[in-house]
Amino acid sequence: MYPELFEIPGTGFVIHTYGVLLAVGFLGGMWLAGRFAVRDGLPRGAVLDIILYALVASLVGSRLLLVLVEWETFRRDWRYVFSLDVLRSGGVFYGGLLTAFFASVFLVRWYRLDWWRVADACAPGIALGQFFGRLGCFAAGCCWGCPTNAWWGVRFSERAHELTGVPWGVVLHPTQLYESTATLALGLALAWLFARRRFYGQVILAYLFGYAVIRFVIEIWRDDPRGAVGPLSTSQFIALGCAAFAAIAWVVRRRSGATCNHQATASLPGTSTAPTPPATTFLPPEL
Repeated sequence: MYPELFEIPGTGFVIHTYGVLLAVGFLGGMWLAGRFAVRDGLPRGAVLDIILYALVASLVGSRLLLVLVEWETFRRDWRYVFSLDVLRSGGVFYGGLLTAFFASVFLVRWYRLDWWRVADACAPGIALGQFFGRLGCFAAGCCWGCPTNAWWGVRFSERAHELTGVPWGVVLHPTQLYESTATLALGLALAWLFARRRFYGQVILAYLFGYAVIRFVIEIWRDDPRGAVGPLSTSQFIALGCAAFAAIAWVVRRRSGATCNHQATASLPGTSTAPTPPATTFLPPEL
């Protein structure tokens, strides 16, 4: 694993692999969301604006949840919350997803778009971003797994131990690669579903349910500090709520008659002229 790519000569500034892969994930996810937005007749510029603002909110939220789940560490010195280590960390993904959701609800209403259609367009891009993001986690050594005797287990470097605290010289489950592979498969499935959805919101709900299952299972093999709610990790607890919401909302949306305009969805990028449904179809979900 290579937590550091290179140092800029004469500056002492190190380019970290995690940061580079995270940036690639953000850009790739935005590009893919823009493509799906155009295919669905949504204004690409407005959707990208919403994504950018939601991204900023997610960066704040992921670190807020990090502070909450590791409060015993931060309570000793509250100034550590604003340290460079916290700012450079990826935080907790579900914290970022929650805050991005709340930001997107406000922004979509501001642009007078339908939240479900915008969320559907963004769902495959979110999964793509997670694919690259977890590769970055693997390179850095964070989000490590339990010790294992499996042949596919990995040992992290001493430098990774210094940067993230990952156990050194111990064979661990590569949980980062588990999640990276699973989210890539999920993203491909969502892209396939997009053109075949029966109602607006089907793709984002499929993402919420699918990722909740993925995260709940992978948490079994995770061994890094991340807080707990009873016998469950914080992420497992949130995943259960997401899965329950997605299942209920799926049934409600399907019965509500919120059918799709397949002609607009099937159109080539840049050629769709399908009008955007009125904002009265807006029904904000809960994550």
